[in-house]
Amino acid sequence: MSVEIEGFKARDIDVGDGVTIHVAIGGEGPPLLLLHGNPETHMMWYAVAPRLARDFTVIAPDLRGFGDSSKPASQPDHAQQSFRAMAADQVKLMKQLGYDKFKVAGHDRGARVTHRMALDHPGAVERIMMMDIVPTLYFYENLTQRIATAYFHWFFLIQPAPVPESIINANPDNYYGGRGGPPSPDWVKAEYRRCWNNPETTRAICEDYRAGATIDLVHDRADLNRKVECPTMMLWGERGLVGTAYDVLSVWKERCNNVSGRGMPTGHFIPEEAPDLTYETMIKFFR
Repeated sequence: MSVEIEGFKARDIDVGDGVTIHVAIGGEGPPLLLLHGNPETHMMWYAVAPRLARDFTVIAPDLRGFGDSSKPASQPDHAQQSFRAMAADQVKLMKQLGYDKFKVAGHDRGARVTHRMALDHPGAVERIMMMDIVPTLYFYENLTQRIATAYFHWFFLIQPAPVPESIINANPDNYYGGRGGPPSPDWVKAEYRRCWNNPETTRAICEDYRAGATIDLVHDRADLNRKVECPTMMLWGERGLVGTAYDVLSVWKERCNNVSGRGMPTGHFIPEEAPDLTYETMIKFFR
């Protein structure tokens, strides 16, 4: 049985095309959408969401393919798990909740969904914060041995089905949990384990990365001459690969019209490694 972030209530919302998004909602005030990364769920916001809920109506969903949200059948072009599809889900979700405009913060894969959302739905997104990424296309076009080694999973997960799925599902806890991860409390880790032990979650995660190496790059190349219009803030972990391998702010200035940013004294899992500083930075930017 699943548990929930303190003060939040979970719902399942039909966003159309047979897709149901599992979402936790808490607080009052302007809407703030929080999008998680891989292989987590909305539970990654456990340390900051209750504090943000003092000022905002916080909406924390499981992305399509993750957690308790729908995991659509695989398609030959992987479009069902593209960032475009995931971004559209979230816009529909927010409309179902009565919000035509909202603010967004995303980490890891959720940040990539946020980037695509800002390009595809600029009228819906008021301001965005993206944590510990460079653009997907930039990643693939600027690889080094160091980056490819650290992010080997990007290349493992995109192999044709069922190779990565079979290897992962033989021991999901070893694959997902054995490579290190966020410093989550046991009750949150138990939620992650519950979800990643579902073979359909592993299939969807592989499809996420296959889309990232194919159809998402088609979308990104088509939008190379477009920039994110809304106010944007980048956060990156100063001890992580993104913070040490890239000039993050310079990269994003090529993709955004109004971007600021800062390094955080963390590795990759910023909201869980430095929840107090993350909250302070988020509340200042989103207020």
